[in-house]
Amino acid sequence: MNSITLTPPSSLNASIKLPASKSISNRALIICALLGGKELPQNLSDCDDTEVIVKALRNMPETIDIKAAGTAMRFMTAFLATTENGEHLLTGTERMKHRPIKILVDALRQLGADIAYAGKEGFPPLRINGQRLNGGKLQIAGNVSSQFISALLMVGPMLQRGLELQLTGEIISRPYIDLTLWTMREFGADAEWSSVDTITVKPVHYQPRPYLIENDWSAASYWYEMMALTPQADAEVRLEGLMDGSKQGDSSVRYIFSLLGVKTIFDSKEPGHPTTITLRKSGHRVPRLEYDFINSPDLAQTFVVTCCMMGIPFHFTGLQTLRIKETNRIEALKTEMRKLGFVLRDIDGSELRWTGERCEAGGTPAIDTYEDHRMALAFSPVALLQPISINNPQVVTKSYPHFWDDLQQAGFTLL
Repeated sequence: MNSITLTPPSSLNASIKLPASKSISNRALIICALLGGKELPQNLSDCDDTEVIVKALRNMPETIDIKAAGTAMRFMTAFLATTENGEHLLTGTERMKHRPIKILVDALRQLGADIAYAGKEGFPPLRINGQRLNGGKLQIAGNVSSQFISALLMVGPMLQRGLELQLTGEIISRPYIDLTLWTMREFGADAEWSSVDTITVKPVHYQPRPYLIENDWSAASYWYEMMALTPQADAEVRLEGLMDGSKQGDSSVRYIFSLLGVKTIFDSKEPGHPTTITLRKSGHRVPRLEYDFINSPDLAQTFVVTCCMMGIPFHFTGLQTLRIKETNRIEALKTEMRKLGFVLRDIDGSELRWTGERCEAGGTPAIDTYEDHRMALAFSPVALLQPISINNPQVVTKSYPHFWDDLQQAGFTLL
C-alpha cells in the first residue's frame, strides 16, 4: 500500500479503543527483563517499537535489529551494556544509523561499559559486551533526548553503587523522565530527584508484580485533532482506557486542545484507574496560540497541522529535538504544509511560526511521511476539511498499528 486517499464520514460520532501506551510498555518491558522475569505486563502495546523489544528480549540473538525504533535503540543499549548476556551487535534501519547515540555511549563507558562502534563513530550499529557495572556519579546534558536519560536511570538499580545522575544546562522533556521514575518506583525502585538537577537511584533491586499498562495519550491526540477540525457542531468521540492524572507527558494534550475548542469529559476520575473520556466541541477557541513544547515535542506535528487548518496563527518553541527524530520533523512540516497552502518559518531549528502566510495549494495533496509515523497520523484528520492522500501509510504501525481500522470504524473511507 503506497498511498491512501481519505474521505470523511458524514458525521463524526465514534467509540475508539486506543492502543496501549508505547512509552510505558517499553519502560515496563526493560524493567521486567532486568528482573529476569518472563511474564509480560498486561495490555502491552502491539506497535512496532514495542514488538522489536519483546522479540529481542525473548530471543537475545547475537545480532539485534531494532529497525526504526529509536526508543528500543537507546533502552537496549543500556540494558545490554549492564547485564551479563554476552556480546551483541545492536543495529537498525539506515535512518537509525544516522541518529546520534554518542552521548549515551560515552555515559555508559564512564560507568565501565564495553561498547564499540561497528560503523560510523557516534552512531549505530553498536557492538556491546555486557557486564556488571559499578555505577556511581555521572553528568549528562539535560537538553539531549530524554530517552538517553531514561535508559541510564532504568539500569541504575542494577548497578552495584546505584547511580547519581546530574543533568546540566536546560532540562527538556522532563515529563518523560518523570514517567520513567514513576514506572521504576511502580516496580519497587528507590529513584527520585534529589535536587533540582540531580536524580539519585539507589542499588535497590526491582520487585516483580502484576502490571497493567494504561492506553496512549499520544494516540488520543489525533482524535482531539479530528474534534477540533470537524465542522460538525454536535460531533462526539469516546476514547477508552485513558487515565486522569496520567504520568504520560502527552496527557497535556487535553489542556492544549481546550484552547482550540475541545472539551474533555471523564467517565471516572478515580486515581490509577483507566476510564473512558468523551470529546466534544466547546465553542471557544483562542485567536492565536503560543506554546513551548519542550516537555511534549511529539505533539508538535499535531498542533502545527491543527492550527493551520483552523486558521489560528502560532509560535511554537522547544522543538530542537524534532531534527533528530525519525526524520527532521521541522523541515518535513515546512515542506508538507506548503502542499496545503501554508508557509511556515523556523527559527534556529528549534521554533516554528505561522503568521497566516499562504501560498498556492495543490488539488488533492499527497503527503509524504518520511518513514515517520507521526507525519501520517497528524495529517490524516485534514480529510475532515478537504481531500487528502497519505503516502506510505503503513508507517503508523510504529506507534498506532490499527489507526486506519479505527478511522474506518469512525466512518472514514480509505481508497
